[in-house]
Amino acid sequence: MAKLNFGGVEETVITREEFPLEKAREILKDETIAVIGYGVQGPGQSMNLRDNGFNVIVGQRPGATFDKAVADGWIPGETLFGIEEACEKASIVMCLLSDAAVMSVWPNIKKYMTAGKALYFSHGFAITWSDRTGVVPPADIDVIMVAPKGSGTSLRTMFLEGRGVNSSFAIYQDYTGKALERTLALGIGIGSGYLFETTFQREATSDLTGERGSLMGAIQGLFLAQYEVLRENGHTPSEAFNETVEELTQSLMPLFAERGMDWMYANCSTTAQRGALDWMGPFHDAIKPVVEKLYASVKAGNEAQISIDSNSQPGYREKLNEELRQLRESEMWQTAQTVRKLRPENN
Repeated sequence: MAKLNFGGVEETVITREEFPLEKAREILKDETIAVIGYGVQGPGQSMNLRDNGFNVIVGQRPGATFDKAVADGWIPGETLFGIEEACEKASIVMCLLSDAAVMSVWPNIKKYMTAGKALYFSHGFAITWSDRTGVVPPADIDVIMVAPKGSGTSLRTMFLEGRGVNSSFAIYQDYTGKALERTLALGIGIGSGYLFETTFQREATSDLTGERGSLMGAIQGLFLAQYEVLRENGHTPSEAFNETVEELTQSLMPLFAERGMDWMYANCSTTAQRGALDWMGPFHDAIKPVVEKLYASVKAGNEAQISIDSNSQPGYREKLNEELRQLRESEMWQTAQTVRKLRPENN
């Protein structure tokens, strides 16, 4: 494991070069890996493991996602089973159910977590807030995590392109003495670009903060605020959307993803450069107190409890679908549908 310097802070990082796929296969050659859940992360992780030559099966309840697994090549009775049967057969149980589903299914999983097995997560939620979720693993198993920093769809797409989504990894409980090598082998097996070390608690708090912050919540709030101001001042939907979202996602993000925001600042017009430097501070000063409030809420477990309570309410799915419908049918995202159709690759 390499120690790399990130802005003066030393971190442990594992690359494919120092932990090649052949080594991962050797470590897990006698293991049966069961991927439990075929929703968000399940398809990408299971298919990547399968394509990389690992002994992997899927556990899923009957329904649409079970049918999707069949469509993806998993064979009922051979590589596709019910959740309990898959857990019984496996030496490594990869619990990739949603946080809400983990809570309801955990009693059925726990009874098959016998001595020496490994319980794997891709999110620290269930373990970090175990007093709220009820997910308390037996003491005689390994409890490990690999958390891809991207969607399951991206994990699969980038794998097929020969690339990889970076992932964090953590060891919560090492009963066998093999927890670390099991974790790294699984991280390489699912197609991670590189792996960086964390803890279950740090992953859970940073992940919930990111989802509510710059990855989804804050960026939608920023987009909407700017779009509304432009529209309120007479700009057309197309102009407001292009200046707010389209230029950012289609032109600028690929560039600063590759070269950094410092490069972007140095290579834009002097007018844009001056304005960006001048307004960066006011935006930072306005937003940081909100992020601090968000982080405090996450760390205290409030956001986890809100999620748990919301998912347990009668009719929550209907309420959620209505909120998502309103977002989808808002003028900004209806404009997006038209703009996307006008992109050169679609004409």
